[in-house]
Amino acid sequence: MAQQAEISIEERSDPELVAMALARDPAGFRAIMRRYNRRLFRIARGILRDDAMAEDALQDAYLKAFRHLADFQGTSAFSTWLTRIVMNEALGRLRKARRTPEMPVDTMQGRILDFPTGSPIDNPETSMAQRQILKLVEEATDSLPEEFRLVFIARVIEEMSVEETAEMLSLKPETVRSRLHRARALLRRQLDEMIGPIAMDAFPFAGWKCDRLTEKVMRALMER
Repeated sequence: MAQQAEISIEERSDPELVAMALARDPAGFRAIMRRYNRRLFRIARGILRDDAMAEDALQDAYLKAFRHLADFQGTSAFSTWLTRIVMNEALGRLRKARRTPEMPVDTMQGRILDFPTGSPIDNPETSMAQRQILKLVEEATDSLPEEFRLVFIARVIEEMSVEETAEMLSLKPETVRSRLHRARALLRRQLDEMIGPIAMDAFPFAGWKCDRLTEKVMRALMER
């Protein structure tokens, strides 16, 4: 009988990784973080709108989750359980920051979006156009009211389903749909106002390429 190929740790299910972590296997902890770092960081940043604060919140949330891993009962998805811990940590820091005006909450230190392209672009002018558009998209996303911003990040940026988003945010599915519709409308309006007047001045080298690039970003944002 042929020997069955061993499953890599990246292919293991969440319950398997949780069991490894409960057994204090460092590989289990690392695999969980590699699997969820991106999503959880974006959720934390969606609340805090600051890269450094989001990273700190995520680190502390991981520590809390791993120290209380035995409390995970499996009544919801492990990803949902983790996300709620991160959200609670980020919201606690946001409340603290609002009570301490000197602490910045919106420094725009880094990106929350990856440019939606499957291949690297070496043209420096196109790369600059991408960065300019990304900055506008990120600023527009950060300006959304929190209840719309979190739904938008979950549904559009993280590509979570309506049901996953509803469970994560403790909302009804219809509320998720209505908030996403509102978020898209607000974002579209703001991007139209921001991009329209500056497009020709900001990207004089691009012309039709700039228009194509802008429309590509807009379609990627609005289709989901």
